[in-house]
Amino acid sequence: MSLVDIAIARRAAQLADTGLANFHATAHGSLTFLAQLGEGFPDPPKVVRTDELAVEVYWRAPNESKQRIVGRRDTLLLPTDIQYHRDHLAIVQNNFPSIIRLGEGDEVRDVPHPLSGLGRTIYDYAITDSLMIRTNDRTFDVVMVRVRPKDVTQPRAVGAVYLDRANGSVVRMTFSFTRAALKDEQLEDVSVILENGLVDGRFWLPRRQEIEIRRAGSWMQFPARGIIRGRWEICCVQVNADLQTPLFQGPEIVSLPPDRLRAYPFTGSVIDAIPGDVRLSENDDVRRVQDEARELVRADALARVERTALSVPTISDIVRMNRVEGIAVGGGLTRSLGNGFSTGGRASYGTSDHAFKESISAAWRRASGAGISVAAHDDFRSAGDVREVSGVRNSIAAQEFGSDMTDEYRSRGFTLGIDAGDRLGARWSLTLARDQQSPLAVHAKPVSGSFQPAFAADSVTEWRAVLQAFHARSDAPFGSTLQLGGSLSVTRSHFDGAARAGPSTWTGRISAEAQIERPFGEDRLVLSTTAATVLGAGAPAQDLVYFGGPMTGPGYGYHEFAGDAGVSQRVEWRHPAWTIPIPLGRFGPLRMPVMLAPFGQAIWTETGRQNEAAAAGWHESVGLGVLSFFDVLRFDVARGLRHGRWTFALDFTRDFWRIL
Repeated sequence: MSLVDIAIARRAAQLADTGLANFHATAHGSLTFLAQLGEGFPDPPKVVRTDELAVEVYWRAPNESKQRIVGRRDTLLLPTDIQYHRDHLAIVQNNFPSIIRLGEGDEVRDVPHPLSGLGRTIYDYAITDSLMIRTNDRTFDVVMVRVRPKDVTQPRAVGAVYLDRANGSVVRMTFSFTRAALKDEQLEDVSVILENGLVDGRFWLPRRQEIEIRRAGSWMQFPARGIIRGRWEICCVQVNADLQTPLFQGPEIVSLPPDRLRAYPFTGSVIDAIPGDVRLSENDDVRRVQDEARELVRADALARVERTALSVPTISDIVRMNRVEGIAVGGGLTRSLGNGFSTGGRASYGTSDHAFKESISAAWRRASGAGISVAAHDDFRSAGDVREVSGVRNSIAAQEFGSDMTDEYRSRGFTLGIDAGDRLGARWSLTLARDQQSPLAVHAKPVSGSFQPAFAADSVTEWRAVLQAFHARSDAPFGSTLQLGGSLSVTRSHFDGAARAGPSTWTGRISAEAQIERPFGEDRLVLSTTAATVLGAGAPAQDLVYFGGPMTGPGYGYHEFAGDAGVSQRVEWRHPAWTIPIPLGRFGPLRMPVMLAPFGQAIWTETGRQNEAAAAGWHESVGLGVLSFFDVLRFDVARGLRHGRWTFALDFTRDFWRIL
């Protein structure tokens, strides 16, 4: 506490006793707005817009600050009219004032600084680590002091300050905020990292800064998240220069006129200014800040509170079309009960099968996502490991042309889910379920063409345990990115139908998906793998491995290949071919890229009970994809090389399927 008192006194004196009269520096930063879609946000965020900035930074004792934006350029990759708060366009001076605000008070407001006179009375402090910083002639002993609020229901900071033991100077600050500090109800969290560097062997002044602001939409629980990530590098610091008083007059942050901002001599393209880890689902440094905050305070003090709300995770939960139900409409509600508890229910009705499908659930979750849930359902499931098309595309094609790429069967039962959160670099969950499954019949008629027969599911009662792991996209060797998912299940099945009635059987199942992307300049190599195998004999038809369709078997029919084991491997090369200029009014001008993606695919299946002649062995295909409309739409043409045919597919890109 004596060290904290020294640090507080030092800040109160505004560094006047250090011999630092003033300094000026230059700051180079990127401000990137990203969007994430899908329940649980499993896919990496999409870059929507990025701004590159150059700022002149000035400071003078006792606490006068001036920042001038001298260069700015941006690029729009998806339509948006986002406007940043002015304080996002500049760096944080003096490790924040005694009262912390962000977003000009719209995001974080009236939070007492941990190293302020008021902060001394409302925070708890603990030394938890230390490190040594050595220069040519000196050694600095830096102490990590964790900070947590005494009352987590008030607007407070949560995190750590790193102090020079000799004089209490701030070397580094990493912190988040309690829920009460976040003024926008849609804010999930705000994380700040401030790093100082040693100047002239004695002054700890700004060197690197990072801020991340995450918002999640709550309308009908439609899963969409907006992320602002700001990164700053400060260099060329000069201390005790001749800074004139008129320089500090007027607003703290000012900007040159737009034409002069555009004339700033940036190097490379604005996309090159985006740090590599900005595109990832999570930044390791920011994640550590959030993890440390959860360790220091109750998780619910950081969690966003949701009340009763409509619950529609995908557009297809509102309305869809398939050969079993016809046109089906539905919706749901969720209710937050406080302290992490919630309940929910969903229902839908098919206009052709005249049947209701419903589910109810109750859950308890921590802010980290770990928790437990129970559910009961009477609904439909679809066979296969991979969705071949988006829900919206399937509904349109089913209604108009009789092309339904779902193999649905009825499932009634109970589930117990345990989500362990992030462990060993992946998100783990365990599901225990009892299911009574049965086949369905075709009830609908398309506008043109005709539907295939309904999927021939087995009538079976199952007890099942499923262990799942998902590793979000992250850096991998050789400059590539990697995304992995997999599951291991054990099932005890009792067949109820007359055709296969008999003693119960035990089977296992292993499945995995992987995607690796490796950039080569502006081009990109994409490898996609899907593999699954059934262990043991006598598995129900709905538990077998199915390939065939635009994703796992282009150039072949939907689920043409069925077996006890299989692998589908795609190799794709994406090349930006040209751009199309598009004016978007208030959104600003942008150039729509068009990307060509030639690909080859190989499918291998082991002989199964269905389609044995067609399913056994290897089947290859080649094709060409065209991605456009900002990577939202994709058109594929493919040809199966072994007993295949020409196929054509127009759909949304896979990143959007989770909400479609």
